[in-house]
Amino acid sequence: MKAIVVMFDTLNRKFLPPYGAEGIHAPNFERLASRSVQFDNCYGGSMPCMPARREMHTARHNFLHRGWGPLEPFDDSIPQMLTEAGVYTHLVTDHQHYWLDGGATYHPRFRTFELFRGQEGDEWKGQVADPDMTNVTPYASNRDLRRQDVINRQYLADEADHPQTKTFDAGLNFIETNLAEDHWMVQIETFDPHEPFFSYEKYHQLYSDVAPPGGRDFDWPDYKEVTESAEELAHLRARYSALLSMCDASLGRVLDMMDAHSMWDDTMLIVCTDHGLLLGEHDWLGKNVPPFYDETIHIPLFIWDPRSGVAGERRDQVVQTVDLGPTLLDLFGLQTTPDMQGESLASVIADSRPIRETALFGIHGGHANITDGRYVYMRAAVTPDNQPLVEYTLMPTTMRGRMPVELLEAAQLVPPLSFTKGAPVLRVPALAPTNPAAFGTLLFDLQTDPEQRHPLVDDALEMRMAELLVAAMRQADAPAEQYVRLGLPQAGTVTNAHLVLGRQPAATDTETLDPNDFVGSAVATRSVRELLDDPTSREVLRGVLGEIVDGPLPAEALQMTLLDIATVTVGMVPPAAIHAIAGLLDGREPDTAASHR
Repeated sequence: MKAIVVMFDTLNRKFLPPYGAEGIHAPNFERLASRSVQFDNCYGGSMPCMPARREMHTARHNFLHRGWGPLEPFDDSIPQMLTEAGVYTHLVTDHQHYWLDGGATYHPRFRTFELFRGQEGDEWKGQVADPDMTNVTPYASNRDLRRQDVINRQYLADEADHPQTKTFDAGLNFIETNLAEDHWMVQIETFDPHEPFFSYEKYHQLYSDVAPPGGRDFDWPDYKEVTESAEELAHLRARYSALLSMCDASLGRVLDMMDAHSMWDDTMLIVCTDHGLLLGEHDWLGKNVPPFYDETIHIPLFIWDPRSGVAGERRDQVVQTVDLGPTLLDLFGLQTTPDMQGESLASVIADSRPIRETALFGIHGGHANITDGRYVYMRAAVTPDNQPLVEYTLMPTTMRGRMPVELLEAAQLVPPLSFTKGAPVLRVPALAPTNPAAFGTLLFDLQTDPEQRHPLVDDALEMRMAELLVAAMRQADAPAEQYVRLGLPQAGTVTNAHLVLGRQPAATDTETLDPNDFVGSAVATRSVRELLDDPTSREVLRGVLGEIVDGPLPAEALQMTLLDIATVTVGMVPPAAIHAIAGLLDGREPDTAASHR
């Protein structure tokens, strides 16, 4: 047996014709649906990119214990298990997070791997002089990455130079080189269609498009509430659609290879993604900050299993990304480990046999969510500060760097968790980039309200879904802090006292701040680092925001303004706090000497 895993990043199922999308040029996804089983109730698990990949390696949920981080020393890695069992595993990818601190332990679990540079501000080509950024739409986040992205694109003028193209070239080369061999698995993984939605004119021409806003190409949205015009959103969605069509063309090359060499007889094909994103739905762009609506977490999945030979059929059983690794283990005759929560999808494919009642999903410090395929329950923090929140790790790194020493000074070495194979772990205080209390707990009926516009208040239904959530959390050995943060029982039964719908305080006002109200203000012109380096402004921030001011902050946050942070988070710096800080700081001369110490 052989296996090909084709993985796209940030693939919104509502843009795919097999799932009902109209006006999208994706003939190869339609072709794929006719040659595979299409899953209608597949959910992601831990958000976003690397937490999802940890789930795919380990077949267990990540988000209750850990945010973005590497594979841990105690983790079972399915690619490594396959390799050790004699299956040749190979990874080709342009997903730049693999070679950063927060992901650097994933790709070496494959026997061999190839990495291609240039996606999303990948620190690739060196240029000291600032590039011309007049064609870049104004932004609040990812300043250094956006600068680097402009530099990188100078080297991607032709489609043949694009990292996605090179990734699929390398994947097809591996397949062609090893056609006569058996017992191998290749993962062809591209960062696309993740933002920035950069593709080429031939794909742009597939979609009617409005002119770029202000003469600038809008293909990289901030993760924030929508303030863009209808024309700007239409342009953004057209850019996403164009990049998706480029992905479709790459997928077609894999299908052509399988056709040309009659590989359908002995080769499993999995086409999947980690998550989707919002492109104006629910008045939001991106992911991570708002609740995980269907556009973000209800994801596409297609599998061809040569053992059962089922094609052109759909399955509505609930499945998750934690089930993908066990499916590969099963294909090669290997068993899952006791720590794994996923199940092989072979029986679902062959005869629609269900393997799970629910899907558990979320992000560290965000809502904890459960669905049975019809109802979705999104449990918010009951504490206004979204605490207590900690991370459990032996790999103290974040997405783009190492945990700061100031944070590790507060770390504690605590006894092993149930899945750490006897290893003690560090318990590290954590701060989430958003506060789910700002949105409140939500309950939706996907059958009667597929767009999730009308939250329900129903005690009996909330009780059932809360019980399912608690059962899933206990199965995942969720730490005690999560139960306190969410107001749920770590032991015993869920009671009426734990219900919050119709009883919780009104969700925090998520007012959209108008930058025009803060022209020239310190909250819009001075970085957080500059404000913290000035003793006078630091005291103002401490008086309004409290102890968060004295905690270690990510480097990305330090280079942003307070207005930027309030724009791309919810609950961290509320609009009222921005107005209060602006009123206290404006007109006051900064301590320039202190700011240069």
